[in-house]
Amino acid sequence: MKAVTFGEIMLRLQPPEYTRFVQASSFEATYGGAEANVAVSLANFGIHSVYVTKLPDNELGQAAVNKLRSFGIDTSLISRGKGRMGIYFNEKGVSERPSKCLYDRKDSVISLAKLEDFDWKKIFDGCNWFHLTGVTPALSPSMARNSIEICKMAKEAGAFVSVDLNYRSKLWTKEQAKQTMEEIAKYTDLCISNEADARDVFGISAKDSDVENGVLSLEGYESVARQMCSKYGFKKVAFTLRKSINASHNKWSGLLYDGENFYTSREYDMVIYDRLGGGDSFAAGLIFGLMQNWDSQQCVDFAAASGCLKHTISGDFNMVTKEEVLSLVKNGGSGRIIR
Repeated sequence: MKAVTFGEIMLRLQPPEYTRFVQASSFEATYGGAEANVAVSLANFGIHSVYVTKLPDNELGQAAVNKLRSFGIDTSLISRGKGRMGIYFNEKGVSERPSKCLYDRKDSVISLAKLEDFDWKKIFDGCNWFHLTGVTPALSPSMARNSIEICKMAKEAGAFVSVDLNYRSKLWTKEQAKQTMEEIAKYTDLCISNEADARDVFGISAKDSDVENGVLSLEGYESVARQMCSKYGFKKVAFTLRKSINASHNKWSGLLYDGENFYTSREYDMVIYDRLGGGDSFAAGLIFGLMQNWDSQQCVDFAAASGCLKHTISGDFNMVTKEEVLSLVKNGGSGRIIR
């Protein structure tokens, strides 16, 4: 089974531990980006995971490729060229102080890439699954147009197409997101969203929910899922549901609508070490389960547990195995030492 993801991988710079930008005298350097995060998880779960992007033809670009290769990801179809790598700075939040992300990714080499920079015949040859997020079309007007065409090509090649809405207000407006994502929706089988993205992108809100204050109505999100399937023709819709008590303490679960029935995971009461990449880990867990032809309950259970474990790991990438996720699903999260 072959899964392809397409998007931007960035250099992530972060002050040590929970120090603030204004305190920093050094930054920890790692790599991350929504579709790359999904590719890493899928590779860790044993899927033939192909990550496609364009990187600068310099040492930073090569370092990113080396990191991806270390997880067993197929990087052979990555394009290289002149330009810069996108950067994002992350300040980890704690207690009542939220995390903060600052982007420095304007005119990155991938945001300016052209369709002809990639060998799409090879990319989609034997591709069973294609995944994109709303971050990628938000990078530039040309990438918005490219993303629509790429999803169309994936669909025509016979791949199952999943799209995580992943709305980023620092990259584009709600109006721009809606215009582009409604076009991408025409080629999307599985749409993944968090508590707020369906509202921000499609204007479909969950009744009796207050995302900012951590009040979420399950019935409200079931209604949103039905409306999304009815309006856009999705085969499946999934949500991550995060009740935020503060930056260090969240309650987390997942919801999957398979076009007929609703399935919810257990709710995890999490103490957070690093929340970035949690939604991508949920997406990867869901994709993996569906690629294994598991039933819907198994899929959402695995996805939610995968996302939960990511919150315990520093960096964007979810460095857990399939067995560790299944253990959490089966045994719960007591955290007892394994000897």
